[in-house]
Amino acid sequence: MSTRWGMTVPLGGVPLADHAAVFAALTDAGFTDLWSSEVAGTDAFTPLTLAAAWQPRARLGTAITPVFTRGPGLLAMTAAALAEAAPGRFQLGIGASSPVVVGDWNAADFTRPFARSRDMLRFLRAALAGELVDQEFETFRVRRFRLERPPALPPALLLAALRPGMLRLAAAEADGVILNWLAATDVSRALTEAKSDRPGFDVVARIFVCPTRDADYARTVGRRMIAAYLTVPAYAEFHRWLGREAGLGAMWTAWAAGDRRGALAAIPDEVVDELIVHGSPEECRDHVATYAEAGVKVPVMALVPTPELENADPATLTALLTKLGRP
Repeated sequence: MSTRWGMTVPLGGVPLADHAAVFAALTDAGFTDLWSSEVAGTDAFTPLTLAAAWQPRARLGTAITPVFTRGPGLLAMTAAALAEAAPGRFQLGIGASSPVVVGDWNAADFTRPFARSRDMLRFLRAALAGELVDQEFETFRVRRFRLERPPALPPALLLAALRPGMLRLAAAEADGVILNWLAATDVSRALTEAKSDRPGFDVVARIFVCPTRDADYARTVGRRMIAAYLTVPAYAEFHRWLGREAGLGAMWTAWAAGDRRGALAAIPDEVVDELIVHGSPEECRDHVATYAEAGVKVPVMALVPTPELENADPATLTALLTKLGRP
């Protein structure tokens, strides 16, 4: 099948040690891919390492691993180990992340994110192929590094991208692009820049899904998420480029003035409904399918906590995942 169906793991409220059953339920529901993120929860690799052992049918990917928070050699070693544990099933998604994650939380300098992403992509391409890397990159220097255990099947390298420069870099040098925080109607705009004729070029999109019929709840949570993320300069510029100045301009103005409550109130319902998928599980599944129709090869759900999810017993959770599964 041309479209794969992904879920972000681990699921909130379920201990990692209990995820064998979750991974099995996801695969049985038609989810082909398990993708991790790396912000302030689990690291990107531990959940996928468990999945590699517990669910041999699943494809695995990171969306994303920041290019600033690990050194080049460590990132190559970590990716190589997971590629060895799940041969042919792992894709490494990298990206710049944000000043908060990189600088405030990991004590690294968030400088020249485009150049750092490009340099890390080029380094990883060589290192994961087992080559000796002894090179002065624009943003770092690597001296005589070679993996002791290069994977027999190097993982595909995907690049998270928002605006034209990074989208074009992904198309030119990566094996795929990872999109984030966009509506299904925005996909074509992004893919106009991320054009690639290379076979197997993947288009992955991380999609926030709040499976509840309580629209007021979903919009309240969605407004908080939008205010937290889309006031970050890179995401703000991304949505200006997408044409959301009219919808989000009042939020940006209030946020810049320190009026957090006003910023939340300024976010229109229609913007929340575009960016946060909500409704019954079946409605959410069908909405996510519109991303695939727009050109996304791997729509990846990221479940937003709801009261129902937080209190779900294993049978209820399995039933929900089944309803969200690939149509």
